[in-house]
Amino acid sequence: MNSLFVYCEMEDGIVSDVSLELLTKGRSLATALGCRLEAVAAGHTLDSVGEQVFPYGVDVLHVFDDARLSPYTSLPHTSVLVKLFHKEKPQIALMGATSVGRDLGPRVSSALGSGLTADCTSLEIGDHEEKKDGKVYRNLLYQIRPAFGGNIVATIVNPECRPQMATVREGVMKKEIFKAGYRGETKVYDVNEYVSEADFVAVSVTERKMEKSRVNIKASPVIVAGGYGVGSKENFRLLHELAAVIGGEVGGSRAAVDAGFIEHERQIGQTGVTVRPKLYIACGISGQIQHIAGMQESSIIISVNSDPNAPINTIADYVITGTIEDVLPKMIKYYRKNTK
Repeated sequence: MNSLFVYCEMEDGIVSDVSLELLTKGRSLATALGCRLEAVAAGHTLDSVGEQVFPYGVDVLHVFDDARLSPYTSLPHTSVLVKLFHKEKPQIALMGATSVGRDLGPRVSSALGSGLTADCTSLEIGDHEEKKDGKVYRNLLYQIRPAFGGNIVATIVNPECRPQMATVREGVMKKEIFKAGYRGETKVYDVNEYVSEADFVAVSVTERKMEKSRVNIKASPVIVAGGYGVGSKENFRLLHELAAVIGGEVGGSRAAVDAGFIEHERQIGQTGVTVRPKLYIACGISGQIQHIAGMQESSIIISVNSDPNAPINTIADYVITGTIEDVLPKMIKYYRKNTK
């Protein structure tokens, strides 16, 4: 068990961002453990996968290239991972908390009897001592995620079963090149040795439609976000006006989305998207764990809140105490006057 595996999601031969983020984190975890970082790519036309993943520090790339593996369907990909993990025996396996990962992860962990922690916001290596018998487990994967509706942050460990499996949401980890010229080993497999015909005939994809989101707040360097404290959908117009003046996007907390103040595709937090803008202006946001998990890596955070004791103020770089109706028109007026 001297390896850490990352399952790479593929679309037209391109590795998804969440997989590259996990490779970045996987490289640091593998270095801490003194083990190999290995990646699995299953799909079709995968000739360029090595060029995409090796710069992230991948030591071994396992390639399963077959037209029948694209687009993703549950049974073939499950069979590939289960049989590969039986053979390679990784100590850790990671995948994105996407529609694919949420389907694939439980199937693989159930088949292996390994357990799975979903929607992690952080992954670390550490030790664990059982209080019952004092037994100490070294170098476990700390699988950290909000729990009980986001009211606490739980650290979950898996002392006995392997691999230790976790899924992580897109944007939670930072994507960084490890070494531009890094080269690992590529292993190409005969898919027929890992997947049976029965796996392919169970589901047949007859038509597939993909539509890109109209909103891309994840890539915006400036975000003006509103919470339930904004008060109404009409007041959110002030956020849109401010964002337009400073060249940003508008986001919202789950409470604002649930109240109908803003669309779900703009939701930021544990159940929305994770963002890392240069500037994050939080308007009327209390600062629950679920929301902070999705924006705490912002370079500069400005909190606009009528409550001076709002939890979000503790992580804000600047705090403006006042109502949205009073503060935002002044900010809009100032930025219009001073922005070139």
